[in-house]
Amino acid sequence: MFNWNRCLRRVAAIASISSLVTGCGLLPSDAPDDEGPIVVGTTSAPSTLDPAASWDGSWELFRNIYQTLLSYPVGATTPRPDAAKSCDFTDSSKQIFRCELRDDLTFSNGDKLDAKAVKHSIDRIRKINVNGGPAGLLGSLERVQAPSDNEVVFYLNQADATFPFVLSTPAMAIVDPDSYPAESLREDGEVVGSGPFALKSYEEGQRAELVRNDSYKGYADLKNDAVTIRYFQDSASMVKALKAKQIDLTDRGLAAADVIDLQGKSFKEAELQLVEGTGADISYLVFNPKDPWAAKKEVRQAIAQVVDRGAIAHKIYRDTVDPLYSMVPKGLTGHTTGFFDDYGDPSVSKAREILTKAGINEPVPLTFWYTTDRYGSETALMFEELKRQLNASGLFEITLKSRPWKTYAPGYQKGEYPVFGRGWFPDFPDADNYISPFVGKQNALGTPYEATKITTQLLPDSRRESDRGNVVKEFEEAQQILVDDARLLPLWQGRQFLAVNRDISGAERALDPSTIMMLWELSRKTSW
Repeated sequence: MFNWNRCLRRVAAIASISSLVTGCGLLPSDAPDDEGPIVVGTTSAPSTLDPAASWDGSWELFRNIYQTLLSYPVGATTPRPDAAKSCDFTDSSKQIFRCELRDDLTFSNGDKLDAKAVKHSIDRIRKINVNGGPAGLLGSLERVQAPSDNEVVFYLNQADATFPFVLSTPAMAIVDPDSYPAESLREDGEVVGSGPFALKSYEEGQRAELVRNDSYKGYADLKNDAVTIRYFQDSASMVKALKAKQIDLTDRGLAAADVIDLQGKSFKEAELQLVEGTGADISYLVFNPKDPWAAKKEVRQAIAQVVDRGAIAHKIYRDTVDPLYSMVPKGLTGHTTGFFDDYGDPSVSKAREILTKAGINEPVPLTFWYTTDRYGSETALMFEELKRQLNASGLFEITLKSRPWKTYAPGYQKGEYPVFGRGWFPDFPDADNYISPFVGKQNALGTPYEATKITTQLLPDSRRESDRGNVVKEFEEAQQILVDDARLLPLWQGRQFLAVNRDISGAERALDPSTIMMLWELSRKTSW
């Protein structure tokens, strides 16, 4: 079993809730026909069904239909074995990580799941190397070996105490070598996995039907036999479906206005409950160094000096989010308030001084891009507010453009946008995961950011330390570099709001530390 003697300080308490598979092993539901599957609504649809292509919200589906060596049982904040029977570092330098697999594992199509399948799954991520994809998580991995059917060994090129967390991400899902090519993505819309559920059917952007995978062997104890995920374009349509009892609960995507409405009397009379807690998601701006204006540090610093996060949180999100002044959110070891410490309250005069000293005396023209269907219904309103604030200063001429996520993501990965908005849900609950994905030649943003001291000194130093409470100094220094460069501009930290039919149980314990819902924890109270 993965032993980490001194574990990571827990992320701020989360009290909230936040294609056909062929083969055998799918149990029919024992529930009465009138109950049917539990139906979950979300505004976060997958961008792909292949784990090798995804470093985004697709993980919410992957967590439930694929299996990883390590994962998070209810209440755990450090990884525990899932497909693995045990995992641990076998050397004092934390550069050799060995896992022993459970016996007699199979995929949902009956194929054998062994160490060669694990090696195949990890190797193809690096071989395919999708731009902005999960290969960026494997920077410390030198090679993978499968010396026997049940043993897989990871050799790292540097000490990395966070590597077990990486293996627990849905990106490291184990796939069938006979169904997933070694050098290309699977694009036929089908899935073969070994997770708690199998994907019975999938309609892109519409729904995913999950049924119990009876061949699953892991820690998950399924409380239901079937779950249907419905994908909505916006919060309003999702809430309408909830009130009409077409869905049983919401996962991601409740808009601020709907949260406020759902806190009212009509919501309570509808036999629904709203659960709130601290979230780990953040929203931020990315400046593309390929753009002549965004490449100028003084332009970025002037924008950081003008942006009023408090106004965004209050006016747009109605205080359902909190202003954020560092890339590492509150509740994690290493959080700072660097942007507030350096810039203070919004000030047009200070921003003008920054630009004037750089010889910039005319309004700076910039285009801000955002996605229309990924981060909630307020995204467009937030960008309108950013435009209003910056243009009202007289220092900028901001133009807004948008695209749906399916075309938006390839655009930023190709470096098409001067400034663009992103959201981030953590891969794992550690400050490392709010810094390392965004820096280096290969990162999650598709825009190289060679923060040399961070990538060659501070992050490697921090990864030698198992006790993550002892790496505050490294993360504080790394964040100060980010503040000085202003290549990334944090805006807000989210909270978790989930609306749940009172007949549904388990939602309060169904989120893992990355706030991904473990759908197997849900059940109907009427079937107890």
